Formats: sequence, C-alpha cells, structure tokens
Amino acid sequence: MTAADLGVRGTSQLITEAVQQFRTQVPECVGAGLVDMSTGMLLAADTLENHPGEVLDLIAAATFDLFQGRNVTMIEEIFKARYGVLDGRHYFQEFLAQSDSYVHVFLRSTNQDIVAVVVARKTANTGMILTQARLVMKQLDAGLS
Repeated sequence: MTAADLGVRGTSQLITEAVQQFRTQVPECVGAGLVDMSTGMLLAADTLENHPGEVLDLIAAATFDLFQGRNVTMIEEIFKARYGVLDGRHYFQEFLAQSDSYVHVFLRSTNQDIVAVVVARKTANTGMILTQARLVMKQLDAGLS
C-alpha cells in the first residue's frame, strides 16, 4: 500500500498531527518529517526554524537513499536470503545517526512506504528519543491501519 492508497479521510490531517507529535513528544526535538518512500517526497515537516524547501527536499532524498538506495537494497536482499526473511517487508526498519550536535532517527512505519525522520539535540537521552519516537510511530501506524 502506498501513501496515496491510504485514503482521503483525514490522512493529511493524521500525517500533520504525527509530525507535530514527534516534535512535541520527542525530547529536545528540533524537527520531524514523514517521507513517502514510494515517491521519495516529503509528506509533512515540523521544525523549530524555517528551513528552505530545498533543504527539506534533500532530507527526503537522503532518507529515500538511506532506506532504498541501490547498495542498501542489495544488502537487504542478501540478508533476506541468508536469514530467510520472505514476508515482503524491508529488512532495515530503523536507522540512528549522530552528528556533532544532533541525533537523527529514521523509523519505517508498518506501512513500509512511510518513514519518519526525527532530529533531536544530542544533549537529550538517546534512549528516550528512540522510545518516544517509537511511541508516536505506533500511534501513527494505528491511525493508518
């Protein structure tokens, strides 16, 4: 199922509310967004500062490459064959990256075409960032199903 197949019933509202919840519920969150992996487009974003559209577009493109780039897809296929994962799901479901100042969390929804991007200050507890981001994603998944 793609993001376009989710239906019109408040999907846009649900997505907008989800990025707002990421921003408010994840400790020291400075920005969050949802990316449609079937198109590579940013569905919604909520940030502390106004960022130029091209910056947000780059985040969506980087998220797409991180989860579905050629090399990642090749690694997934090898892992799936090696470990017998045959249910159609992607092998990689989450990524965490740390920069000098921020923790970047990428979470794939149970709807495999939706990925959340959450950026928080590095001063926050990484475990709490992950826990809260997963809780919001679980709520979004429930709303999408």
